[in-house]
Amino acid sequence: MGAQVRVRAHVGGIVQGVGFRPFVYRIAIKRGLSGFVRNLGDAGVEIEVEGPAERVHSFLSALRDEAPPLSEICELRVEERPLTGEKGFFILPSRDGGEGGGTIPPDIATCDQCLSDIEDPESRYHRYWATSCTNCGPRFTVIEALPYDRPRTAFRDFPMCEGCRREYQDPLDRRYHAQTIACPACGPELFYLESGREVPGDPIAAAAAALREGKIVAIKGIGGTHLACDATREEAVAELRRRLARPGQPYALMATSHMIERFASPTEEEWKLLRSPRRPIVVLGEKPGYLAPSVAPGLHTVGVMLPYSGLHHLLFKHINFPLVMTSANFPGRPMLTENEEILAELPEVADGFLLHNRRIVARCDDSVVRFAAGVPVFLRRSRGWVPQPIPLDLGEEPLLALGGELNVAFALYHRGKVFLSQHIGNLDHLDTLEFLKEAIRHLLSITGAPMPKWIACDLHPGFATTRMAEELGERVIQVQHHVAHVAGLGGEHGLPELVGIAIDGYGYGEDGAAWGGEVIVWRRGACARAGSLAPVPMPGGDLATLRPGRMAASYLVAAGLDPQGSGLSPRELAMVRFQIERGLNCPLTTSAGRFLDAVAAWLGIAKERTYEGEPAMRLEAAAAAGKTLPLEPVIEERDGRLILNTVALFRKLHRLRKEGASTADLAATAQAALARGLSRIAIGVAREEGIGAVGLTGGAAVNDRIASAVKKEVEKAGLRFLCHREVPPGDGGLSFGQLVQVAHVLSQSRW
Repeated sequence: MGAQVRVRAHVGGIVQGVGFRPFVYRIAIKRGLSGFVRNLGDAGVEIEVEGPAERVHSFLSALRDEAPPLSEICELRVEERPLTGEKGFFILPSRDGGEGGGTIPPDIATCDQCLSDIEDPESRYHRYWATSCTNCGPRFTVIEALPYDRPRTAFRDFPMCEGCRREYQDPLDRRYHAQTIACPACGPELFYLESGREVPGDPIAAAAAALREGKIVAIKGIGGTHLACDATREEAVAELRRRLARPGQPYALMATSHMIERFASPTEEEWKLLRSPRRPIVVLGEKPGYLAPSVAPGLHTVGVMLPYSGLHHLLFKHINFPLVMTSANFPGRPMLTENEEILAELPEVADGFLLHNRRIVARCDDSVVRFAAGVPVFLRRSRGWVPQPIPLDLGEEPLLALGGELNVAFALYHRGKVFLSQHIGNLDHLDTLEFLKEAIRHLLSITGAPMPKWIACDLHPGFATTRMAEELGERVIQVQHHVAHVAGLGGEHGLPELVGIAIDGYGYGEDGAAWGGEVIVWRRGACARAGSLAPVPMPGGDLATLRPGRMAASYLVAAGLDPQGSGLSPRELAMVRFQIERGLNCPLTTSAGRFLDAVAAWLGIAKERTYEGEPAMRLEAAAAAGKTLPLEPVIEERDGRLILNTVALFRKLHRLRKEGASTADLAATAQAALARGLSRIAIGVAREEGIGAVGLTGGAAVNDRIASAVKKEVEKAGLRFLCHREVPPGDGGLSFGQLVQVAHVLSQSRW
């Protein structure tokens, strides 16, 4: 036998709640090693092993090579220790405190083994909705603090029965130290209510019966509550819209694989994403004729997810149609999670309530992904990913960034990791602002990070996050909106410099104007606005975002054309013309979103905006059926920067329409011309600056036709094309970019 050695290993990463300790136990016992493993309070894992040197080295190799599928080792530090001569290998109780960084895994879809248990009449988990193990189930939404042990989760309210405790204490069982272990004898319970009374019998069967009757049912799940109805029944979907006051916003669906094939034809990559353990909503091209028209009115796509919890799988045993599964919240407010508030706030919305008595510690909306320019891009990064960190070295100082005003997700930097929060939402309601504060407290608690003294926020002085930053931090650094988008793209790809095309609806510019179609040179935090769309008046200010015909009128007037084609009523048009002529409440904007809105209104595709991005999304849907017509963008230099003349572009579109071009072709041509024009500006700037990469960011970067056109132009020019993969290109990723920018600013200054 070789020389005896003892080593101590600290493992950082996703190593709690994923069966890592029993895995360590098994590979140590297999090699006849002595020692121990235990969780640290910071979510890392501490291991000491003793035995023959070759077996210890084999053990350390197996740590990385054979780790559980949901684990992710980001750090492994090994040091020699004195021999102790102890015998046996043990799993010790968790230790508070700790040294180093790790993280809790995200909520993961019910695994195949647990689904087999649910379906097995001989299993004690048969038909139990909350079945999980160390390989699946809720994590982020149930944990209160570190270390990740049952007393620090929502499951502390459910003492384990003898059967669960036996499995929980068996290191060879897959439910060993599964903090969410529960069964019908001891776990959370479901109940179904209608008209304020609990319906006797099987709650899931009762909810399914209501759905088959065309009723609307509130379903409390892992991280929040959904409102569900039959997605093929128009009267049910339309009634849900009426009750929620959401006239046009597309609804997400939940469906089984064979149901999805009735209304969509996912690609191999889309199927892979749909079936992944993260189970996001994936935006697919819709095959018409099966779903209710009100599911996604005016769009050519539909967002759909597969069942991801035991409750969902059991529910679909009783129904043969896809479900609308939309977040249970009124516009501008966070998703409901507590039974009392669900019953109090939704009696006029839901006909029935399928609820359970397990607390949701952290609400977490579903993630949404779509493919753009051939790669998956986040529209929303939430369940399935949060709180998994993004490794990135931004220095020693902890940092917090709050994002903007819409689609807010904050970001925390601590010890080489960026933790992007779950989707918070739009901060136009006090409840959402309280949710933001609560979510910050929770993330600090489960990461073990201190409250940073440096807080980043948007440049806009009127945002709630700007005021909140001043309340939370000792020092506040404001970051211009589109600079943050571009900085985030650079940080995500680990690049020190790039030329970024930032296209979205609105960002407060350094000159106080409404930016939104920008070409920015970014070098390690130093930035310059090298190009933009032509500035045009935005009559009525924010009102022009709700009434896209106002932007159409503005473009028509600027182009010297008759603004009656804007679709506005004579009275509103007269007011708009008066505002433009006198310059009253008519700020200038370079927004790509407002240009796309104007085209949508002018083509009669969207007369008003009932949800964020609606006119541009409807324009994209129309363009999907069209072909791009020849139209050369006009680029000129003004005030030291290159300008894509969208007024001239609008004039050319008007001429094509008079020549008989179809609505679909004009929609496609407008998008393509916007993409080509900004690409050519960016390519020219990149060549002049000696930069080899051009990236696309901002909310409109999720438009497949626009993203694909930009990619084609950039790669044709021999440059590297960048797009977001880890964070949303829209405002849900803004805080990530704020962190990157602030880290560069701090490294180069003496703040």
